[in-house]
Amino acid sequence: MRSPGRSRETKNPKYGRKAPARASVSETDKKFNLIKTITTMKYLIRSVKYFIALCVLYLIIMALMLLTNTSVLTPSETFSALVRSTRGQVLIVAVVLLSALYPKFGFIRRQEIGSLRKNREQILNAFVSEGFKPVRESEHEMVFRADSLFKRLTLLFEDEIRVTQTGEWITIEGIRRGVARVYYRLQSYLERTRNENE
Repeated sequence: MRSPGRSRETKNPKYGRKAPARASVSETDKKFNLIKTITTMKYLIRSVKYFIALCVLYLIIMALMLLTNTSVLTPSETFSALVRSTRGQVLIVAVVLLSALYPKFGFIRRQEIGSLRKNREQILNAFVSEGFKPVRESEHEMVFRADSLFKRLTLLFEDEIRVTQTGEWITIEGIRRGVARVYYRLQSYLERTRNENE
């Protein structure tokens, strides 16, 4: 009779000896695969959003040209030229490539020496001055979103920016347009605070 504490074994057909059974997927592997899947889905969603935004922008430009009578082509002729001409096909390929690469280059991470606790006021002021408001806050993280629907729309609803504490560094992560502006503002606020404390 097999003892309860003994691991399950299988026979090796080549040598007739018993070999340990294959271990099941660990919880760490499951979490890693889940994170990988979520990251991939997020990347695809961002690409699709940007593609739709570029298409909408193109349609708006075409509509304005028709309304102002600056277009010599009808809507059907414009669409036909876009699909059939070499220039139009190059434009379509460029839009697809831009959409595919947008998530890779459209989101950045910036770091600055500081403390979430000690420099909380400067962080809040930097975000508020750039049109963001705090939505969540903990000991090691602050999360901000755009404070108006119009700003959220211009950022394709990818307006969430996270600020975390990494050692002695403040890390700001999110959409490039938002992070770059906030980071520049925060740098000046922190520099001013350091000069005042000297």
